[in-house]
Amino acid sequence: MFSLLSDKLDDALRKVRGLSKISESNIKDALRDVRMALLDADVEYGVAREFIAHVKEQAMGEKVLKSVKPGEQIVKIFRDELAALLGGDAAELNLTPPAHILVVGLNGAGKTTTSAKLARRLKLDGRKPLLVACDLIRPAAIDQLATLASQVEVPVYTPSANEKDVIRVAKDALRWAEGQEHDCIIFDTAGRQEVDDALVAELRKLAKFLRPQEALLVADAATGQQAVRVAQTFDEAVGLTGIVLTKLDGDARGGAALSMRAVTGKPIKYMGEGEKLDMFGAFVPQRMADRILGMGDIVGLVEKAAEKIDQESAMSSMNRLMSGEFNFNDFLNQMKMMQSLGPLEGLLGLLPGFSKIRKNLPEGALDPKRMKHMEAIVLSMTPAERVNYKLLIPSRRRRIAKGSGCSEIEVNRFIKNFREMKEMMSGKGKMGGLMKNMMKGAGNGKMPAGMPDMSSLMKGAEGGMPDMSQMPDLSALAEMAGKRGMPKGGMGGMNAFRGLFKRR
Repeated sequence: MFSLLSDKLDDALRKVRGLSKISESNIKDALRDVRMALLDADVEYGVAREFIAHVKEQAMGEKVLKSVKPGEQIVKIFRDELAALLGGDAAELNLTPPAHILVVGLNGAGKTTTSAKLARRLKLDGRKPLLVACDLIRPAAIDQLATLASQVEVPVYTPSANEKDVIRVAKDALRWAEGQEHDCIIFDTAGRQEVDDALVAELRKLAKFLRPQEALLVADAATGQQAVRVAQTFDEAVGLTGIVLTKLDGDARGGAALSMRAVTGKPIKYMGEGEKLDMFGAFVPQRMADRILGMGDIVGLVEKAAEKIDQESAMSSMNRLMSGEFNFNDFLNQMKMMQSLGPLEGLLGLLPGFSKIRKNLPEGALDPKRMKHMEAIVLSMTPAERVNYKLLIPSRRRRIAKGSGCSEIEVNRFIKNFREMKEMMSGKGKMGGLMKNMMKGAGNGKMPAGMPDMSSLMKGAEGGMPDMSQMPDLSALAEMAGKRGMPKGGMGGMNAFRGLFKRR
């Protein structure tokens, strides 16, 4: 997500962080690079220009604190202005019952899937949503919504296949809803490849009839400046109340998100980060600004883990890992837990500093297929071999290679890395201390099992910047990385695990 924008801003802000004093001349030079980074990421020119002007004005009027480097103060100002550009505080939906939610957008943006995702989220929040299929144009749109509604277990109204009058559908749906227990209704509407007069007229009539509390535009985050023009057109037609950004998992630029909020003045309320129905969440501007600037999103990581991870199973695996009893069955369970959290790159992207680490990883290191390869190797082992890796003599490894479709070299490398990881994690040195910290975090209820206690990391959050000096001590991992001929230092922690994802 926002990879191009993050990388370019990181390069531009590196100069800012090094400033020993704040003056108009060095601010101007540094912000010129920031402006170019924004424009390269497809941010609308007027938005980028106004944004830079605000940052400059704030930076020149800021009193320099003795305890903070001037360059870091400017980065803090930049982060706050970026959060404001993305929308300031998160905007809640108006769900005064019976709430009508109109979902609009172009074909391919993901309206129907977003409607189902939104229904699922509202249901988890204790609401009683209904879905209504109002897309009478796109083939199979009604069937698609019905299928998704079944998956999220939400009642859905579906008109007949030959129905062409959207107002009649809406009237029939409202009569149907009277017999259903509900407090909000989500209307999935028709779209086009491009906005045309017929679509605008249809949506205007539907909005006038329903008088929805919420009119949400579903916009593909990768469409760039076209998304801004589309948002303006839909706003004029139905009076948008918010935006849902989709396909953020595949967006490299991210300029549309910044531009749409600034140009339309409508808040971004939700975001979709994948095709699965659970890959959907509230858009929190401050946390998104942190992610764009490579500061991570610890709160988002904790929320995602708390929803997906089986606490009891994770604690059991942690205890086994520390006691040296961790085996391939435990490893397989841990991989399944990780896969339930979504793509590995998206998960690691929530960690502070990962944008820098990503540049040093081998090409394709975070490819989900690599997880499948490791899973295939473990599944090709016998029950006894999974419990005791010492049974894996050469002849057995050859059998596993054939069964998993991997080479003997891949199998040998995987087993070697597993053994080293097990020994390192169960040791009494610095890595053992980190493991105890993870257990402490799980025990005090602050973090899900298997995740380090990062409460100290957020000390600086009141000022808008996480306290990066409080990251867990990963020097033991750096030492392991050094033994493999990899660079030590700040990247050591991630490099220690490169063996498991090494290019094949």
